[in-house]
Amino acid sequence: MSLPDLTPHRYPLVWRWIIERVWRVEHAFERAHADGRAENDTRIRILVVAAIFSVGFLVMAGGAVWSATLSDAGKGGRAYAGAPERADLVDREGRLLAANLPHYTLSVDTREVWSRQEVRTALLKALPRLKPAQVDRALAAERRGVVLRGLTPGEKARIHDLGLAGVVFDPEQRRVYPLGSLAAHLIGYDEKGGEPVAGAEKALREDILKAGAEGKPVALSIDVRVQAALEEELALAAAQYQPKGAVGVITNVQTGEILGMASWPDFDPNHPGRASSEQLRNRAAASVFEMGSTFKAFTVAIGLDTQVATPDSTFDARTPLKMGYRTIQDFHGTNRILTLREVFNHSSNIGTAKLAFAVGADRMARYFEALGLTKRAQVELLESTRPLTPKKWDDDDMASVSFGHGINVSPLALAQAMGAVLNGGKLVPLTIRKMEAGKRPDGPRVMSETTTLSMLQIMRGNVVEGTGRKADAPGLMVGGKTGTGEKYDPGIRAYSRYKQVGSFAAVFPTDGPADAERYFVLILMDEPQGGIRTGGWVAAPAVGKIVDRVAPFLGVRRRPPEPSLPTTPTYVATARVAQPAGGL
Repeated sequence: MSLPDLTPHRYPLVWRWIIERVWRVEHAFERAHADGRAENDTRIRILVVAAIFSVGFLVMAGGAVWSATLSDAGKGGRAYAGAPERADLVDREGRLLAANLPHYTLSVDTREVWSRQEVRTALLKALPRLKPAQVDRALAAERRGVVLRGLTPGEKARIHDLGLAGVVFDPEQRRVYPLGSLAAHLIGYDEKGGEPVAGAEKALREDILKAGAEGKPVALSIDVRVQAALEEELALAAAQYQPKGAVGVITNVQTGEILGMASWPDFDPNHPGRASSEQLRNRAAASVFEMGSTFKAFTVAIGLDTQVATPDSTFDARTPLKMGYRTIQDFHGTNRILTLREVFNHSSNIGTAKLAFAVGADRMARYFEALGLTKRAQVELLESTRPLTPKKWDDDDMASVSFGHGINVSPLALAQAMGAVLNGGKLVPLTIRKMEAGKRPDGPRVMSETTTLSMLQIMRGNVVEGTGRKADAPGLMVGGKTGTGEKYDPGIRAYSRYKQVGSFAAVFPTDGPADAERYFVLILMDEPQGGIRTGGWVAAPAVGKIVDRVAPFLGVRRRPPEPSLPTTPTYVATARVAQPAGGL
């Protein structure tokens, strides 16, 4: 077919234009030969070749620009490329907890691979964590297949140096947690797409994005030194008593700041996919327990606040308390008349139930509601769960609730309510945010400052001469209350004497005014193993060790050896009254 046969009407205009120009060049060659001017023929041919190269260059440059800006090639390897920048998370002293670091997605463009076997062998050798199936799946892709996400810069450089055709890298931002499992349940983690899943990462998502846009970190309330001591001692206790799970919490009762929070078993937020559901579960916020005798602190405080009793009021615990179909007995039976202090020190169920009867079911219910024990703990963590409370607050249910049975609350809810008992009487929400120095949030008043001072003395007495002796730490004025709750066993449709929750709720220091800096510590063992499973045995020793370790970090100075406890109570009441006018 000759050029004249390419009739213009059969082709688009652009082709007509090209054909005409080529035809003119051909005629120019013919004229040059006819005129005997060979040098013109050579010049024309050089110009034509240069023009062709120029057009080719422009086409390739345009293609490169289009591929880089408009093409969807390689999008399969950019899961994180468009993710918004999140701020670093730091502890209250600025120590790094979470950050975005550059990583890479490793892919292969099968259209450019020369030898699939060579690529397969080289990648598996250079990156031992790769699985053969991952490489095979990528090499089987029609165009581009993702081999692995989250390559570190070092891993990327090692593979890049191999010079493998078709191997490409897409940059991505990945969230990393440099301290590994430390504070994992409080910090949280994200899923593969970069979306936060739990903990502070999810609860403070908007704050983290806003701070990231401003180039600022987000400071959490925890102190990594306090957190590390808490986790280490909790893990040691768990190794000794082999519980189903365990919890540790440390708070500032005046500000509500969570200084340490641990859930055992833990996990590494850098690799959440390797953790079981039991490891991922935040037992401090998302689990509820019958806390047992730690609730006696609330009942005694309510009795004092309503002026139904004073620390020296007496209760007859010589015989079990019969209530219809059941009988309330004491685990640490003394079979004698006890003062309120002794009811607390000996953890008397009988004495506590009688105190609750004197207060009255309606008023007890109002106090429990005011203490936040009938609602989820007020904290930013979305995992915070609702309690299981009695359907009715009659005498029978109130007798059980008075010593921590028949009501299931989260450890964080317990910590929040204890804060109100110990901080001068105000219910302060818990927080995972660092609070400005010197700032104290306000909250509704639940109890009087006088009640707080009395409870601090009573709880100190329990550690000195009651069931909490193992929680003492020299010179740090620790007070507290043991708790041992039997768990309901659906298999036998009754409470089990073998499945128990052992805990210890502590406060330090117990001296000073009601508004002094003060800290709450809780250790809980869920179904500990061994011959003795009470809170005073499985949880109190860990509390003493934790307090001893964290006190210097919190600025709590050791006191000189204290004299014997005074016999005169700090609580002032003229008489024991059966139906007081005060209280909620």
